[in-house]
Amino acid sequence: MSTTRPARPAGPVRLSWRTRLRRDKSLLLMTVPAVVLLLVFNYAPLFGIVTAFQEYDPLVGVWNSEWVGFDQFRILFGDPAFWDSLKNTLYLSLVQLILFFPIPIALALLLNSVVSDRIRNLFQSVVYLPHFFSWVLAITIFQQMLGGAGMLNQFLRQHDIGTWDIMTNPDTFALLVTSQAVWKEAGWGIIVFLAALSAINTELYEAAAADGAGRFRRMWHITLPGLRGVVVLMLVLRLGNALTVGFEQFLIQREAVGHEAADVLDTFSFYYGIATGGYSIGAAAGLFKSVVSLLLIWGANRLAHAFGEDGLYRK
Repeated sequence: MSTTRPARPAGPVRLSWRTRLRRDKSLLLMTVPAVVLLLVFNYAPLFGIVTAFQEYDPLVGVWNSEWVGFDQFRILFGDPAFWDSLKNTLYLSLVQLILFFPIPIALALLLNSVVSDRIRNLFQSVVYLPHFFSWVLAITIFQQMLGGAGMLNQFLRQHDIGTWDIMTNPDTFALLVTSQAVWKEAGWGIIVFLAALSAINTELYEAAAADGAGRFRRMWHITLPGLRGVVVLMLVLRLGNALTVGFEQFLIQREAVGHEAADVLDTFSFYYGIATGGYSIGAAAGLFKSVVSLLLIWGANRLAHAFGEDGLYRK
C-alpha cells in the first residue's frame, strides 16, 4: 500500500509575522541604533517647527509662547539679508552643480579603467582620505597653501610677483568653496558610481571589443548608459539639497570674506536665529528652506520620470 504526499500549494509560501520576526531578528536588531538616531535627530526636532508661528520665548517654552501666525514670515521676507543669503545659496549651488557634480563621475570612470589593483587601491586611498578630515582642518590646509602667508604667496614674493590672497577675496569665494568641496568630497562621491560600474555585465565589453569597438566607443555605448540611472538619481538628490550648500564650511570663512559673500540660508538661520536670540525667525527660515527643497526634489523626480528614468522610485 503506497501513500502519496499532499501536493504543495503553487507559488511562494507566505510566512506569519512571528516567523519573519524570528527569522530576521538579527537584522532588525542591527537597524535599531540607526532608527533611534533618525528619530532623535530628524523626527523629534520637527516639533520645533511650531516656533516659526510664535513669538518664541525660551523662558516660557513652546506651550506658553505667543502665537503670531505668519508674522515671522512677513518679517523674514521683508529682510534684505534673507534675500541676499538666498541669492548666495542659489548661486553657490549652481556653481557646485556645474563644477563639482561631474567630477566624481569622471573619477569613477578613470578609476574603473585602471588595470593594476595596486594602483587602483592606492588611488582610492588617496582620494577617499580628505573626506575624513573636518572642515576646520581642510580650510586650514587651504589657508597654508593659498592664504596671505601661504606657500603660493611666498613663491610669488620670492620671484617679485604681486601676491594674491585668495582666502579673503569675496569675488572668487564661490570658486574657492567649490574647490574645497571637490578636494574633500569628490573621492567619497565616487563610491556610488563605482558600485554602478561593477554591476555592468562584463560580457558586453568583451562582445564590443570583439566587434572592433575601441575604449572610447565602449565607454560611450556601454559604460555611460549603464551609469545613466544612478546619475539621474544622484542629480535628483543633489537638486533636492540645492539649498543646503554647507554650514560649517561657510561659518568658518564668513569673517574672512564678509557676510555679503559667505552668508547662505544655513548661516542666516544661525546668526539671525540663534546668535541674536530671534529663534522664531531662524525657524521660519529653516521651514522655508525645507519646503522649497521638498518642491525641488519632487519636481526633479517628476522630470526624471518624464525622461523614462526611475528617479527616487520606479513609477
